[in-house]
Amino acid sequence: MPISSMTGFARASGEHQGLFWQWELKSVNGKALDVRLRLPPGFEALETPLRAQLAQAFRRGSLQVSLSVSGQLARETMRLNQEVLDRLVEAGEALRERIGGEPLRADVLLSIRGVVEAVSVPEDEAEAERRHAAMLASFGEALAALADARREEGARLQNVVAQQVTRIAELAAEARASKARTPEAVRARLAEQVSRLIETGAALDPDRLHQEAVIAATRADIQEELDRLDSHVEAARLLLASDDAVGRKFDFLAQEFNREANTLCSKASDRSLSLTGLDLKTVIDQLREQVQNIE
Repeated sequence: MPISSMTGFARASGEHQGLFWQWELKSVNGKALDVRLRLPPGFEALETPLRAQLAQAFRRGSLQVSLSVSGQLARETMRLNQEVLDRLVEAGEALRERIGGEPLRADVLLSIRGVVEAVSVPEDEAEAERRHAAMLASFGEALAALADARREEGARLQNVVAQQVTRIAELAAEARASKARTPEAVRARLAEQVSRLIETGAALDPDRLHQEAVIAATRADIQEELDRLDSHVEAARLLLASDDAVGRKFDFLAQEFNREANTLCSKASDRSLSLTGLDLKTVIDQLREQVQNIE
């Protein structure tokens, strides 16, 4: 099963009795699971089940969930404002008695603002639950699409990381096989350094000089670093084959890779080993950048 990325985007829409909505889900890198919901007024009841679904689906990532709604949420009916109508009729009849005129017409009275009012019919609890269920169902579709997008990006990421790990293994093997690490090469470098010191005319104790040479050779040995690099490569390949969310572990492992490469570079006393160490650092830096996006 491929690893998952933390990057992805998905949409889903739905409709219920004249109410239309659209979900938009966006996911980017994050050290933990950080969820930000943007819900229109009146839909706050969805927040708890939404967070529960997200926590069940993902372990890491900065997630932004947006809900847009259009259409009529509640049914409306028309109501006659009898009080306003009575006042208008009373005032109209009084005015007609004073100045004359045509009798009041019903269509004119009904067209006056405030006589007829639109009144929302409250939605009962069962209907609200059905609407919420429909909205959560479409959210589940968007969630599944986002998970697919993250896995698709994760598959691409897995190939890149696997190539980088292989390259690290190749460079470690190259350093291990370097002729600069042979006893003869180490002895030749130390002999050259000692010869330069002797040429300065300084008074040097042969026994002390031998001890310092042994210490210098020990400090320059990179066997432990190479062994740890091989161990880290094996651990990285196990993580790539894991079905779990391995982003945190991979981030830590990349730091360990970097530590060994730094030590190898500091110990390298030969130009070829130094160049190999620099190549290692370059690949490991690229690896550290990529694993930041693994869930």
